[in-house]
Amino acid sequence: MADAFSSSSETVIQRVVDVTVKTNTPPEKLEELYQIKETCDFVIQHQFKKVALQFPDELLVDSVAVAAEIERQCNAKTYILGDTSYGSCCVDEVAAEHVRADCIVHYGRACLSPSKRLPLMYVFERRPVDVEKCASAFRELYPETQCRVIILYDVNYVYAISDLLTLLSPEYPNLVASDLVVEGEQCHCHGQIKRKHYDTCASEQANNQVICQFGRQFSLETGSSVTDYSVFYIGQEGAALRNFMMTWNRCSFCSFDPITMMGRTESVSINRALMKRYYAIERAKDASVVGILVGTLGVADYLTIIQQLKETIHRAGKKSYMFAMGKLNVAKLANFLEIDIFVLIACPENSLLDSSEFYKPVVTPFEMEVACNKNREWSEEYVTDFRHLLPGGLSHVPLTDQLEDSEDTDVSLITGALRSHGVSNSEPVVSSHGSSVVLRNQNLTIATTNPAASFLAERSWRGLEQKLGETPVVKAVKGRRGIAIAYEEEGTSS
Repeated sequence: MADAFSSSSETVIQRVVDVTVKTNTPPEKLEELYQIKETCDFVIQHQFKKVALQFPDELLVDSVAVAAEIERQCNAKTYILGDTSYGSCCVDEVAAEHVRADCIVHYGRACLSPSKRLPLMYVFERRPVDVEKCASAFRELYPETQCRVIILYDVNYVYAISDLLTLLSPEYPNLVASDLVVEGEQCHCHGQIKRKHYDTCASEQANNQVICQFGRQFSLETGSSVTDYSVFYIGQEGAALRNFMMTWNRCSFCSFDPITMMGRTESVSINRALMKRYYAIERAKDASVVGILVGTLGVADYLTIIQQLKETIHRAGKKSYMFAMGKLNVAKLANFLEIDIFVLIACPENSLLDSSEFYKPVVTPFEMEVACNKNREWSEEYVTDFRHLLPGGLSHVPLTDQLEDSEDTDVSLITGALRSHGVSNSEPVVSSHGSSVVLRNQNLTIATTNPAASFLAERSWRGLEQKLGETPVVKAVKGRRGIAIAYEEEGTSS
């Protein structure tokens, strides 16, 4: 862990960081790559005057040219959004509202998490894929033509799926292709993406025919389930594939990487991954103080899940504190050593954070619920979309209606110590006539608490002291120039 903070100054200065720099797209290809005509039709049709253009870091090199072309064709002012506070796959509605934008155009990869504040249009980056080699890889991985296979893909390859189906459908009659879908009337839908219809999905999903999840929708044979199918994924290894594999962990997965043009059977042990997550759940059960990390301000219902988590954690007899700190790193979370465990609220693709380098584990809302809600049990089901945990969601499990009179106890599988869960109704009460504490039940003892103020008092360093009125006021002076290892006025050593 110490390596995260300790490093010699010479090593840091001489370190070489390899950064892949994307070259500017030729002007004649901007129209097709960024769908400028479709974007202008969207802006003109709704008479938007301020348009926020959200680019991921790898596409910022073309942002100025795209913005200028949109302004030239539309009577609208454009604003470029870059360096989003959270994952670039989510729509940054907060940044758009800072400039009072009328709509957002989101470029590049997207998790398709629902956003409801502003009108939205997705423009996916069309990454190259060799459809012929993809089909050949599919045939090698699935030599049995009667097998049941669901095709999933990264959003950047949606344009090539119809060509792939043309090659494979005559040979594989049980092939199921997924469609990209979005929720809400605010999202502008075009040829590559459809609008999700709740009534249709709910009625057909009850008959186990249609699955609508993670911005994907696909139909299954009547009487069958996802576990009866294999999954073929088109895209690179990353958050999207990991999210699919954790959610449908009873399905076998194969993938095709369009960059290496190689297909493979995914050999990552899902059971091993699930056991690592189960270990995190045991750590959550042992925790006394929980930090709620707000990892999104744009995904719908994030405030609702925060409130539900607070209530769940409180009923488990734990304390919770909320943190909003943008992109997470080891150094940020290391500032809060009093927190026993963190729970991250983010989109499904960013929820499964690898916290092996962090001082304290980072779990998902589902894992925290398994640890704190005694009505929910650990099973083969794994939920990465926190909206499914809310009332009315597919995986919602309500808390007990009232607090128990006695706390539940069990044994920690990590420390072997006895631990208790739940809040007792026999809590100490502060008298209204003074500061004395009165016990409702004289047989009980008062629990020893250590609030945040006590933690701060015990620290050797408590932050910068203001010393108001004690520091003399002086005029600003010219500072040194250069870098810390060799300021200009210091000269060079012989």
